[in-house]
Parts: sequence; C-alpha cells; structure tokens
Amino acid sequence: MKMQRRTTLWTGLLAAAAGMALAIGSGVAEAKTFKWAFQGDVQTMDPHGLFETMTLGFQANIYEGLVTRTPDLELVPALATSWENVKPDTWRFTLRKGVKFQNGNTFNADDVIFSVERIRSEGSDIKVVAGLIKDAVKVDDFTVDIVTPQPNPILPLQLEIFYIMDKEWAEEHNTTEATNVRGDDQGNHANINANGTGPYMVKQRQPDVRTVLVPNPNWWGQNDSNITEAVFTPISQDATRVAALISGDVHMAYPIPVQDWKRLEDANGVSPLTGPEARTIFLGFDQDRDELLYSNIKGENPFKDQRVRQAFYQAIDIEAIRKKVMRGAATPSNLMVAPQINGYNAALNDRLPLDVEGAKALMAEAGYPDGFEVTMDCPNDRYVNDERICQAVASMLARIGVKVDLLAQTKSKYFGKVLAQNDYDTSFYLLGWTPSTFDSHNPISTLMSCREDGKGAFNLGGYCNERVTALADMIQTETDQEKRQTLINEAFKIHSEEVGHIPLHQQPLSWGVSDDATVAQRADNVFHLQYVTVK
Repeated sequence: MKMQRRTTLWTGLLAAAAGMALAIGSGVAEAKTFKWAFQGDVQTMDPHGLFETMTLGFQANIYEGLVTRTPDLELVPALATSWENVKPDTWRFTLRKGVKFQNGNTFNADDVIFSVERIRSEGSDIKVVAGLIKDAVKVDDFTVDIVTPQPNPILPLQLEIFYIMDKEWAEEHNTTEATNVRGDDQGNHANINANGTGPYMVKQRQPDVRTVLVPNPNWWGQNDSNITEAVFTPISQDATRVAALISGDVHMAYPIPVQDWKRLEDANGVSPLTGPEARTIFLGFDQDRDELLYSNIKGENPFKDQRVRQAFYQAIDIEAIRKKVMRGAATPSNLMVAPQINGYNAALNDRLPLDVEGAKALMAEAGYPDGFEVTMDCPNDRYVNDERICQAVASMLARIGVKVDLLAQTKSKYFGKVLAQNDYDTSFYLLGWTPSTFDSHNPISTLMSCREDGKGAFNLGGYCNERVTALADMIQTETDQEKRQTLINEAFKIHSEEVGHIPLHQQPLSWGVSDDATVAQRADNVFHLQYVTVK
C-alpha cells in the first residue's frame, strides 16, 4: 500500500475517480472536512498580486483562467471553450456561457478585457503574461481576440495562470489595480477577499493562521470531491508539520523533508507521496550593478567576471548536496529546465566537474586570490530543504576563500526583498523555477533574457546576453519544431558557457498523505481540491 502510494504519481488520481463515482452514487452522504498544511502561507488572495507557484496554485481553487490543466498536465478548456489562431498575431477565444462569479455576477468578455488591463497595472506581478499581450479586443459578449506583439504559436499554453476577475466587483471595491504585496498595499480589497468563478469560495481568511474554503454551489463544472470544507494551515517548522500529519491533525502536508520519508513509511495511517518535480533549483548572481550591494568589494562587481561565476560553480559539490542534503532524491542539472519540459536536451545537461583547486586558480586569475565576502539571500520555507542547501553552498564556497553571510528568511520576506518590485535587492541568491507553460521558452525569456521589453522579469541578477534575448523572440514565433529546438539549444549553450546562473538540481515532489484521503499530485507541485476525497 505505502510503496504503491510512494512510487506512482497518478495512483491518487485513479483512486480519486473511483471514490468520486462512489460518492455520486451515494448522494455524497459521507461528506467530510479536509485539512492540509504547507510550510508557508498564501501570500495574497489577489490573483494578479504574486507570481509564485504555491500562491497561484491555491488561487486556482477560487479563480479560473481561459484554460487550465488536468492532473497529468493536459491543457483543457476552462472559461474559454475553444480557441483559434485566426491570424499569425491573433488568437480568438470563445468564452463559456452561463458562468457566474461567486457573488452572482455574470462572466463575459468585459471581464477578460478588464483582467488584461489589470495585469498591466503597477502592482501586478503577472507582467510575464502581460508582456505576451499587445491588445485584447471584444468581438462580442462571449468572444475575445487576444493580439500578441508578434506571432505566438504557443499562447494558450502560457495562459493557465492568467486568472479572470470580475470587472464590476473590482470597480465596486476600488481594486481595479493589482495588489502590490511587497509594498504598502495590504488594504487592497482583493488582497484579503476573493470573488472568482472556480470550484471553491473563501469562507474565512486569517493570514498566517488559517484559510477556510467551501465548495461553490454554482460552479459551472462538475466537482465530484466529497469534501464540504477545506481548512488550510501554514506550518513553518518541518518537525511540527510532519507531526501534525502523523497525529491526524491534517490529512496532507507538504513539503515533507526527504529525511522524514522513512518516518512516514514506518508510521501507521500515513504515507509519503513522492515523484520527480519539474522544478529546477538554481543560484544566481547580481551581474548588473557596477558594485555589489552586499559585499566587502567596493568599486567593482566580481560577478561581472565569468571566471568568478565559474569558480563558484566548480567549488560546489553537487553530489554531496544530492546525497547528504537531499538524501539521494534530487537530480543534479546543468540546465535551467527539467526533463519534463519541452525543449530539454540531455546532451547539454553535463555539469562542469567539481574542481576546488581549479576554482581557486580562477579566483586568483580574476583578481580575488583571497576571495571576498558576499551576502546570500535564501528562503527557508519555500523549496525542499532550501536553507540546508544554502548552508551547504556557503560551506563549500569557504574552501575558495568566499565568506558567505547567509540571510535565510521566510518566503514573504525573501520575495519581498529580491524581486522586481523591490528593485532586485540581492547580490547572490537561491531560486526555484517551474515553467508554467512546460516549455523551454518560458525560462529562456523570463530567467535568461535581458531585462527589457517585458522579458527577464525574474532574471534577478540581470544576466544579459543580447543573442539569448533575440533567441527568446525567435523561439516564441518559430513553428518548425526542429528549427525551434536548434534555437533552444543555442540559448542554453550560450547561457551555460557564460555561467549565467548555477543550476543545482530538480527537487523531488515530497508530500505526506493520510490513508484516509486521496489526492492528485501534479508534476508542478500544484494542489487542487477538486481531486480530493476523504473517507
């Protein structure tokens, strides 16, 4: 039972389907409350306020986009029933009729047009999507044309996280601009309230304490889950989160530290649910400023020198991190994408060898024979073993004379510091990325391109090679798959040769689940309540 649960990603979905059929046949007589925990809280209820997987995934229970994905990541219709590339630069979306927002307002094309404008507002963190859209044109009440800056054959793949808000509700509550969750905008109505079209509604919201969701009785879709209430609790401490699962206080908890998998296997009534995640964990450097914000080196920026970046790379013992920190569960990587991502090329995935002496020589050649000091920004509640990874990296860099001042913070403070809305306030950092499109264009455009013309929004360190940026545009418009792959390969090769970032590994999916609950686990670590059943 436990081994099957641990090794098969989609077993939960199949069991859920059987459970759903049983619930329907019995009139859902045994409806239940479902409780789950994550290591940090949802940062906002505003669907345009933060580009972060956990927050967007949570919001997907409440809000919907034009398209969505099934647990096996198949793209399917949501608020749009169909779409067609009517011109090279124009996609026409036919909208679903009869849909109501949770306050009773009718969904139509005006809400789509409004949402396009809202993601362009100053506080929006969804500018990655906004940059894909030149214009949105209302054809009629249930037809919208989305015009792109240039031909974009993969636009529908890029829109799952573009959630639609109710124009009337936003205007009524003075929330026509997105919440700046890192600024002085916490009073924005949409930050603490929600009004979507999705399968669940917010019953209670207590930031950093608990959030309670209940089924939306007027949802247009078919929600076969038997839960009548879902209670989410953020639990920051790993040991406390695991204990809550084992004691039965929650039905599901994530992430579970890999070192605790055996503890769950040995406990009664719970099991680890694991598998490969399509998220790459990597390190980045500030290569933009002429002087680092957080270093003892003044008047220059060591990270502008490729030799320094390569020295950092070759001083890191990725096998030690894999074995000791990740307990063998991570997959070391030289690419910024996982094998599940379209465009991944195994031939380009060989890492530079560990070479401490060579790294020292590179540092000396670059003019830093004694190393230097630098502050490293790291979340301590966002990725699997994130702070432990940063601690290991700091220890390894000490061998080449680099003294790392590790600043590990909760994700709200970490993201509030390092992202664009705070002017990329970092010198050296750890970040994780899952392409929302499951296509290589996403990280090439978003992480590896120069910060210009809507690209490079999460290129926190400002790595900039104009050829890579040009390739991002070419990849987006190229329809010949062989030619497109050649362009992707070139972008990854340039980035790797220049050590634009230091990819570390793909982390594992690491959930813990009660035997009384069945859930579906997506490879992007997104959790949807509509696939949950409780005994």
